[in-house]
Amino acid sequence: MPWFIKSKTSEEKRKPVKDDIWVKCGSCNAHVFKEDWFNSLSVCPKCGFHGRLTAYERIGQILDIDTFKEMFGRISPSDPLSFVWTRGSYKDIVKQTQDKTGLNESVVCGIGKIHDIPVSIAVMDFRFFGGSLGSATGEKILLAANYAYEHKIPYIIFSASGGARMQEGTLSLMQMAKTCAGIARLREKKIPYVSVLTDPTTGGVIASYAMVGDVNIAEPGALIGFAGRRVIEQTIRQKLPDNFQTSEYFLEHGFIDLIVERKKLKDTLKNVLQYYNR
Repeated sequence: MPWFIKSKTSEEKRKPVKDDIWVKCGSCNAHVFKEDWFNSLSVCPKCGFHGRLTAYERIGQILDIDTFKEMFGRISPSDPLSFVWTRGSYKDIVKQTQDKTGLNESVVCGIGKIHDIPVSIAVMDFRFFGGSLGSATGEKILLAANYAYEHKIPYIIFSASGGARMQEGTLSLMQMAKTCAGIARLREKKIPYVSVLTDPTTGGVIASYAMVGDVNIAEPGALIGFAGRRVIEQTIRQKLPDNFQTSEYFLEHGFIDLIVERKKLKDTLKNVLQYYNR
């Protein structure tokens, strides 16, 4: 062995490897210091790409400090079909996902304040079954809408979902109508409902409560759509535009009202809510 090479001692080999200090941008592939990434609200400081957030990260960014109170947290998925697929039983995979994410379902609901304005809020988390809409997801979203109705406070939903949850079959699809019915009731008392679409918002969620807001807001570059791009191209046998199924495309075609950068989102919501509270 050359004299200038120092072999590792057994003690050095046992030392744990430090956590990675970099975050790789999902768009431009730039390496960003973790601290800089989180200080910029998980937005790439080089290209502006908006990374995905957990439900509690989102809540921490949007609501005033120490105002969030979680509700309906004990509601979790059932297994009405005793569904089993290649990964195992639905019941077992749900338990594994709950242990991994610390969540009971794909949405976190509660109440809080945005610049001192009380709101009922539901925030979806893509880590839990791709943010899919299951029967428990729909139940929590409906209950949060009912709370807004009973207490006459605005309702906000942050969507991040791959669509309806196939493991629950028709019971999952029923949640599309169920949630929309609860939200529609808010109009009886002229209670505003604001829908915020984040990356991704697709399938049964985009076909239901995500697109029926009094104001529909999206983050820049978010994937928004119903069926997948390849499915559509193969069906219509046409090449789709490069920006198809993005928030920018949806704004251009009048499907959403605003595209708002994450750093401006809390203030934008305040302005929207103040308008309705006049």
